[in-house]
Amino acid sequence: MKLDIIGDIHGCYQEFFDLTIRLDYSWESGIPLHPEGRRLAFVGDLTDRGPESLKVADIVYQLAVEHNKAFYVPGNHCDKLYRFFLGRNVQKTHGLETTVAEYESLSAREQKKVNKKFRELYESAPLYHALDEGKLVIAHAGIRADLIGKTTSKVKTFVLYGDITGATNPDGTPVRRDWALAYKGNTLVVYGHTPVKEPRKINNTYNIDTGCVFGGKLTALRYPEIETVDVPSSMPFVPEKFRSFDEK
Repeated sequence: MKLDIIGDIHGCYQEFFDLTIRLDYSWESGIPLHPEGRRLAFVGDLTDRGPESLKVADIVYQLAVEHNKAFYVPGNHCDKLYRFFLGRNVQKTHGLETTVAEYESLSAREQKKVNKKFRELYESAPLYHALDEGKLVIAHAGIRADLIGKTTSKVKTFVLYGDITGATNPDGTPVRRDWALAYKGNTLVVYGHTPVKEPRKINNTYNIDTGCVFGGKLTALRYPEIETVDVPSSMPFVPEKFRSFDEK
């Protein structure tokens, strides 16, 4: 199994396109396919904050659902957008407002198509992917070793939001523990969710959310080679959005 696992895209379609080109994917068919059969995988948070969320979501829908050529797991932003599409009362904040603005600019007919496709993408996805005979797990915010193989509500909260404490930061986001620091599993866990300036490898875990939508870069982890490939972001740099793990 040969994969190229891409970090949080957050609507940065151009960077997504550029990264797939760097990874030698061809767009001749309208979607990125690799001539040697490598597949893309996505750690979630396809949408929100960036300029082309619906375009990114549509490409991943085509890859993962229509053609079965990619692996996708939902992130917390995907979960919130899904609930919006279900008609739930969700707050249009923390980036959702940008995706909703894109959606509301469409005709009623186009809205119906977008809504249906995204719900199908979300509903067809597992909470996390366990691949390569258990050697690899892809989970949006990560997963503890003792939770691998389980699909409880506790697992859903963990993979979407991380190891949250119940407290909130000043910006309203949950305070979360550094679960990777204590990870002791043999399974490689590849995840995103927490923006870091450089990919963070610790204890058989890899955080590849390098904050593309905050002006960092979009990163892919090539598996099984365990090599990273990235492209720079075109977005303004917002340093306070990046977590420093040197701070204790």
